[in-house]
Amino acid sequence: MTTNYVEAQRVSKSFGQHQVLDQIDLTVPAGTIYGLIGPSGAGKTTLIKSILGMEAVDGGEVHVMGTLMPNRAVMAQIGYMAQSDALYETLTGRENLKFFGQLMNVPKTKLAQMIDYAANLVNLTTQLDQRVSGYSGGMKRRLSLAIALIQDPPLLVLDEPTVGIDPELRQQIWAELNKLKTGGKSMLVTTHVMDEAERCDYLMLIRHGIALAQGTPAELKQRYHVETIEQVFLKAGRLQDANNGNR
Repeated sequence: MTTNYVEAQRVSKSFGQHQVLDQIDLTVPAGTIYGLIGPSGAGKTTLIKSILGMEAVDGGEVHVMGTLMPNRAVMAQIGYMAQSDALYETLTGRENLKFFGQLMNVPKTKLAQMIDYAANLVNLTTQLDQRVSGYSGGMKRRLSLAIALIQDPPLLVLDEPTVGIDPELRQQIWAELNKLKTGGKSMLVTTHVMDEAERCDYLMLIRHGIALAQGTPAELKQRYHVETIEQVFLKAGRLQDANNGNR
């Protein structure tokens, strides 16, 4: 198996005259948590959709698990959690998990076990047989994360997975993501939460579709001579603005 789950090279994407991604390079090794951080509109979600094969790129290439994307068979091996919840609200949480598990070809003999595992991970076990229409926003995010986990994928792509989730559960989820990492899985995670960025093995700081900086949190803080990732991002952004102003 390839040692890199994701390899994106010089990926560019425009919508009309607006360039959303500008020659992005990104590598996600096996057994790592890779964080994408940046403000709304920075290009994070477009980059994720390009990696998943959901968005055609204008330039560059994306390989996932050694295969050029888009590829339907590879897409079926990726656990994806979108920024907005796509759930069947008239069904219960359990029925949603069962439906998506069947859609993702989870073996019938394992489906009940995987539903219990995923629901327990996101602390939804007691609400599993309630209709989703009665769920809070945070509960819906937890169910969406459980759906991403249900087929036990080697690669998880999580777009703002902890938005609307309380701090205690966020800690539990990150602890489980680290367990999954030690088992060889990789995660590509977008976040606005800087303490979550500190938990990632590698980071890309993205702004206006440009990768400002990449590296481990420690490398980035050392490179920019600051103490936090938030300070890295602010300093890198100021340098980008200064360079644009000098053009």
